[in-house]
Amino acid sequence: MRSKQLSTVCPESAAICAALVLAAGRGRRFGSDKRLARLGDGQTVLAATVRRAQAQFDEVWVVIAGHDDAQALGLPHGVRVVRAQNADQGMGASLAAGVTAMRESQACVLAVLLGDMPWLADDTPLRLREAATAERIVLPCRDGRRGHPVLFGRRFWPELEQVGGDQGGRAVLQAHPQACLEVEVADPGIWLDIDTPGDLAGR
Repeated sequence: MRSKQLSTVCPESAAICAALVLAAGRGRRFGSDKRLARLGDGQTVLAATVRRAQAQFDEVWVVIAGHDDAQALGLPHGVRVVRAQNADQGMGASLAAGVTAMRESQACVLAVLLGDMPWLADDTPLRLREAATAERIVLPCRDGRRGHPVLFGRRFWPELEQVGGDQGGRAVLQAHPQACLEVEVADPGIWLDIDTPGDLAGR
């Protein structure tokens, strides 16, 4: 059977932007499953990240490991769950699995978010989306330093399906510097992730 090819042709509604939340790793440095760690408001790290994404993007896809219990992770209603069976091979494997699953999506742009970054300011995704197109890669930047999320136009999705290791989409960025657009933001949340229990305090 011929495999379904990923279309790079966008529908008329080019404003559709999907979020792909990478959440297949438990976070070994944290000492326990950091996805289930509680923030100050009582929400778990992953649930808070996903709920924020739901408020900011048209559809949300969440990549978890093949053995994960989606219900136990407390994923909000309405997200689309992708299971990365080879998640132990690194973030790139999770990203590739997520983008492959998104072949059925009508989105022209996908925003790659990390599952442990719940403090992204509300206006940051809006500014990034305003600059995004199917032919462009948009990155938030503050004081000359890039952060997350990174928005990839549909033109680059086939290449994202081929990434691996722990580099994520970096190889795609390096291959297309002319397509990259940095958007200056004042949001420190583009850098704030959670590696240790001490990071739960956030800003």
